[in-house]
Amino acid sequence: MSPLLHEEESYKLIGACMTVHKALGKGFLESVYGEALEKELVKAEIPYKRQQKLRISYDGELLDKYFIADFLCYNTIIVEIKATTCLHKSMEAQVINYLKATKKEVGLLINFGEGSLKWKRFINTSA
Repeated sequence: MSPLLHEEESYKLIGACMTVHKALGKGFLESVYGEALEKELVKAEIPYKRQQKLRISYDGELLDKYFIADFLCYNTIIVEIKATTCLHKSMEAQVINYLKATKKEVGLLINFGEGSLKWKRFINTSA
């Protein structure tokens, strides 16, 4: 069985998210969780960029349009956070599109809005 792509980094990120959720619980705005998560990433010494512009290329050229990821960690993992009652397919599609457009390898969709932290991990199979 082959190891998961960026397994250690992914688990470290999810652990930081769990710490935030354990401290805050559900019910806050996404921006609150983002700020708290940023503090956890610093504590855990996880390299990140917040509100990172992700450029999109088409036919070998960069487009003027871009995505803004909540976090880009380790320069390879896109972290998209939500604070909603449940994750929807459109949210999953958002992360998948970010991966396809940017050629990044791993995406994490994190939801702080439920009773326990919910997360989904996506792999860019076309990278």
